[in-house]
Amino acid sequence: MEAKPNIQDVAKLADVSIATVSRVINNQGGVRRVTEERILKAIEELGYIRSAAARTMKRKETNTIGVIVPDIKNPFFPLVMAGIEQKAREKEFFTILSSTNESPKVEEEIVKNFIERGVDGVIITTANENGDHLKLLHEQGIPVVAVDRSIKKFEVDTVLVDNKKGSYQAVQHLILQGHEKIAIICGPQSTTPGLERFLGYKKALEDYNIELDERYVIHGDFGEQSGIESTKKLFELDDQPTAIFSSNNLMTIGCMKALDELNWKLGSEVSFIGFDEVDIATFLNPKLSVVARPMNAIGEIAFQLLHERISFKGALPKREYLLSPELKIRESCRLASQPM
Repeated sequence: MEAKPNIQDVAKLADVSIATVSRVINNQGGVRRVTEERILKAIEELGYIRSAAARTMKRKETNTIGVIVPDIKNPFFPLVMAGIEQKAREKEFFTILSSTNESPKVEEEIVKNFIERGVDGVIITTANENGDHLKLLHEQGIPVVAVDRSIKKFEVDTVLVDNKKGSYQAVQHLILQGHEKIAIICGPQSTTPGLERFLGYKKALEDYNIELDERYVIHGDFGEQSGIESTKKLFELDDQPTAIFSSNNLMTIGCMKALDELNWKLGSEVSFIGFDEVDIATFLNPKLSVVARPMNAIGEIAFQLLHERISFKGALPKREYLLSPELKIRESCRLASQPM
């Protein structure tokens, strides 16, 4: 079956932006006559028919929001989504969830699709913090709330957790247990959580006069496989670390698999703390120490901020929520001098 033409096809044929096409089909004005005629001609040539969502765009009556996450396999995002949906249902809003697999290109396509569907607002954990591709939402006047990662080029409301504080507390705990050879498995330094968790690790070492050893800094990608590979790299060192800090939950799962495969004894031969709670944390033997985030609360606050933007038509100042994580010490940490 041949695919029906969409608003992107019209924009491409008329050599204009999707936002300009939207202004024309919704009679919003502000488009030069010659440009409008070119768009109408493209619509006629393609046989483009507006969807019900497109017809309601200017009225903003869809009561629908879009949620964009980088990796739906990451247990963090379903729990955040649960918080969003709970508050959305209370306000009789529907949610559409899409995952980008950390691809800015896929994210841009999702943004265009959300515009075409006429969403009233977007909550996003972006794969590209520069935010260039989000200008389409900005042009349409569609409010955006950023979660977990910042957006640099647009003034948007943001809900973050104090990543530096969380990683600092984790590494500080290991230091106070007598560990000096502390490794970190980092996330991408181009992301807010990846960079800030490394900075917290680095600051803790500096405050306790421990020299940063580059051998113990392994760069992962927030994925499970990178946790496996990073742990194996640490195991191969002549001078192995006595403690490991993992920067996210999927890498932590990878670490646990690698430790088991290598027979590198968790909690005795190597102490361990991971950032973010994982389902297996309290089922492992020994139980896993983690830096936990209030995931449901993050989602609830994100929706509340977005709903206020949708409901209030006037100007609102940029708002940023910085929530505190909680260090949960269990059995995977022990004194560096404690015998096995």
